[in-house]
Amino acid sequence: MVAKYFDINENGCSIRCKLYCADPHAVRRVIVFCHGFGGHKDNHAAETFAGRAVAKRKGTAVIVFDWPCHGDDARKNLLLEDCDTYLTTVLGYARKRFDTDELYAYGTSFGGYLLLKYLADHGNPFRKVALRCPAIDMLGTLLGAVATDEERANLAAGKPVLVGFDRKVRVGPQFVEGLKATDLRQVPFFDYADDILIVHGTADDVVPMQDSAQFADDNVIEFVPIEGADHRFRDPKKMDAAIALIIGFFGL
Repeated sequence: MVAKYFDINENGCSIRCKLYCADPHAVRRVIVFCHGFGGHKDNHAAETFAGRAVAKRKGTAVIVFDWPCHGDDARKNLLLEDCDTYLTTVLGYARKRFDTDELYAYGTSFGGYLLLKYLADHGNPFRKVALRCPAIDMLGTLLGAVATDEERANLAAGKPVLVGFDRKVRVGPQFVEGLKATDLRQVPFFDYADDILIVHGTADDVVPMQDSAQFADDNVIEFVPIEGADHRFRDPKKMDAAIALIIGFFGL
């Protein structure tokens, strides 16, 4: 498997990306991996997944990219509209670069939220969409599990704050207002239900598993709990189980 860094400089963006594939000249299908809040393209979960997805599946590529304000991205303030632009640009690049419409998506946590928001706003361009521990209630996750009491107070007062895990991300009132305006629990996803899989660990202490279970039930989406898995699926055996489910769902 080859891992190669590249940038997409389009639509006023400079998007830092990483490509995993066996042969970049023989790619027939692309899986876009969307990392979580505070993450980056050098994501261990993405690398592990790519290793399994690419190794024995000729013509498969995985693209990981830095969301705005994440990883090596140069933007300073996180905005939902910029996230939408980045994802739209990456999908357009994948179609053009590899001359394919066979696109799949895998999103974790905040990346899962953004994928679902993309479907709600634009329709579904993917053959299949897999979500691991998606932050269905991203506003609740941000204010409940990510931000500290002081950061919540500053946000409530209209002040920008730096929040996150691996890397601190600058968010302000505009980002919070955007999350308030996009409550995925109020959006029907019935039209895409057959093409979505949700996997969630029962020991997730960042994003409540019940949020995913309820969302899946409301929209008749396949939901698989992974017993004992935490938010990041740190146990390799539990991560292996999730990857096997996702690759099987993709039908690769």
